[in-house]
Amino acid sequence: MNALKIAWDAKACLLAAVDKDSASEYGLWLISTSTLILLALAGALFGFYCNWLYQRTLDKRRIRQAQLDSDAMIEKAKLATEAIQKNATLEAKEVVLRHKSQADEEISRIKETLHETRRGLESRAAVLTQSEEGLKKQERGLENTQRRLAQQLDAVNRKRERLDQLTDEKQKILQQASGMSKEEASKQLMQTLQVELDQEIGTAILHHERNLSETLDAKARDMLLNAMQRYAAVHTAENTTSTVDIPSDDMKGRIIGREGRNIRAFEKATGIDVIIDDSPGVVIVSGFDPVRRELARQSLDKLISDGRIHPSRIEEVVAQTSKELDDFIRRKGEEAADEVNVPGLNKRIIEMLGRLHFRTSYSQNVLRHSIEVAFFASMIAEMIGLDPDVARRCGLLHDIGKAADHELEGGHPKIGADLLKRHNESPEVVHAAFGHHDEIITEFPYTVLVATADACSASRPGARRESLERYVKRMEELESIATGFDGVEQAFAIQAGRELRVIANSKITDDAKAAAICRNIAKAFEQQLTYPGEIKVTVVRESRFTELAR
Repeated sequence: MNALKIAWDAKACLLAAVDKDSASEYGLWLISTSTLILLALAGALFGFYCNWLYQRTLDKRRIRQAQLDSDAMIEKAKLATEAIQKNATLEAKEVVLRHKSQADEEISRIKETLHETRRGLESRAAVLTQSEEGLKKQERGLENTQRRLAQQLDAVNRKRERLDQLTDEKQKILQQASGMSKEEASKQLMQTLQVELDQEIGTAILHHERNLSETLDAKARDMLLNAMQRYAAVHTAENTTSTVDIPSDDMKGRIIGREGRNIRAFEKATGIDVIIDDSPGVVIVSGFDPVRRELARQSLDKLISDGRIHPSRIEEVVAQTSKELDDFIRRKGEEAADEVNVPGLNKRIIEMLGRLHFRTSYSQNVLRHSIEVAFFASMIAEMIGLDPDVARRCGLLHDIGKAADHELEGGHPKIGADLLKRHNESPEVVHAAFGHHDEIITEFPYTVLVATADACSASRPGARRESLERYVKRMEELESIATGFDGVEQAFAIQAGRELRVIANSKITDDAKAAAICRNIAKAFEQQLTYPGEIKVTVVRESRFTELAR
């Protein structure tokens, strides 16, 4: 197609080149078809040749360019290879140098160790040499001592024989002078020796008892200090005054109600007295039972927040709050048992344990105090080889009677012991609750542990908050009331006011009058004083006789 196109283009050029006038004069130049074909073939061959020549030239250029590109790439690869080889060589040299330095350090450490070992061996060898020389000297000294002992033994034997002879002679002389036989004299001498020996034995026993008492006191102090340091619980004192804030003094009238029906309904439902005085913004709830006092406080808070205060609403709120408070008390008891790891408690015991959360003793929360006593008793039991689980159970339940001492007659130890016994607690736990204030003869060691832990928890700094003036005043009141009775010489308040020791005059009182004094003092305390728990009154009447040996 290219050749034909070239031929036709050539024909057109020839025809254009011929002048019109010349064609008319000389005639047209007729070109035959064969001539056109030849020209076309010639043009095609020429075009093919030109195309082949062009392609060959282009291929040569491409080959030359590819050769140049490959040479450049080979050169780049050679340069990269040389760089990699150089980097590898440098890294290998660095690794070799690093390993060489490490090896040198290790060799130096080994050399230092070997030097130290060598010096130690040399010093040990010197010590062994000195010891060997000392042993040789001691051996020579022992030989000399054995020779001297043998000589002294011979001398002692000779003296003993001589002494035996003299003794026999003196015994004969004594028998003749005293008129007693040998058996009688031996018997009298043995009696004399026995008396002297008894005196020496008594002195030695007293000496050892004194040393043993001092040792036991020191060990007991160490055990108690160790236990108190191991259990350093944070103690927060509870506020025993229950007050309810009110938004305005107009709320006091709504709480009282028409003709006092609201306040009467509230006091009847809760069993707590509501004190409304001139104090601004405050209403006081007063009651002997801490759980009922808390019930009244929460119920009054809800009524004030709700705003609807009438007898039916009061009963509804108190019933709802009572149910919530029962759940809270049960949860507190379960949490305390889980914290101390005391499983298997009766539901009633758990409930009474939770009620201790609202009971305080000298501003110390009784539930936290019971948990602390449980940990103290457990740690002391571990130190002396007793069962820590039993000690924890005894410590946790020792004050359980304080949850019901407002409802039952008697002190909290007796109430707690009866309660635990009814719910099938072990004798150790019952006895610890009954005797942790030393009111009975101790039958189990856990009772002593609980009493000790109770004293540690109550007396450690920060556990109980009572001002010194108030404490001293209360002690003075106890002693002054007791000394006001006829026949009382002295009175001493002990155990932080839990017990009063009264010394009665034996000359003007007899046993019957001393018993009457004891009963009257206890009655006077009940009528004149306000105190938590109970106070033990002990009247001592004794006769003393003194003589002087001149």
